[in-house]
Amino acid sequence: MTPIDDDAPPLDPAESLALIERERAKLGRDLSPDPRLMFWPWGIAWLVGFALFFLRFGPDGRVFVDLPAWLPLAALALLMIGAGITTGVVGSRVSRRVTGPSNRQGAMYGISWSVAFTAFSILFAQFSDVLPESQAGLLWAGGMVALTGALYMAGAAIWNDRNMFLLGSWTSLINIVGILAGPGWHSLIVAVAGGGGMVAAGLIGWLRLR
Repeated sequence: MTPIDDDAPPLDPAESLALIERERAKLGRDLSPDPRLMFWPWGIAWLVGFALFFLRFGPDGRVFVDLPAWLPLAALALLMIGAGITTGVVGSRVSRRVTGPSNRQGAMYGISWSVAFTAFSILFAQFSDVLPESQAGLLWAGGMVALTGALYMAGAAIWNDRNMFLLGSWTSLINIVGILAGPGWHSLIVAVAGGGGMVAAGLIGWLRLR
């Protein structure tokens, strides 16, 4: 007689542990947003937005491309809003599958980003008119990147995510280096090392999920 499932011999401990790990990994993939959709929109926003800053407000006041002075900041703001909407939609789809403290943590963390960026924008707008264009651009860019790095590290502390902490630390480090280097150089460093770092983080995360 062909045995049915109930007649199958029990798994040995090693097989049981392997089965548990496979199911745990599968659940983790199902409940994790695609890292590409979480990091690439921000990486592209920084690559394009800060590249425009570099082309318009280069080192020592050099203008590589004679763009309107308002264009780099407007483009960066629109790209970052688009990135925020994209990651917000992706994150909300995942959070619908989770209830309890984790869901509330994610919601509060997302609100923190919105409130913090709004507050910084209002603050910087009060001082932009009294600074030279290059210095005002550095204030906006350096401040927003500093806030991003800090929020990434705070998120890493919430979810005990070492990779997110490393990304936040890297973002903060290159921002400090860029600020010390001055206007123009800051934009180039953040565009290449910051935007490129986020693109790489999304790719690495996706490969690990696979």
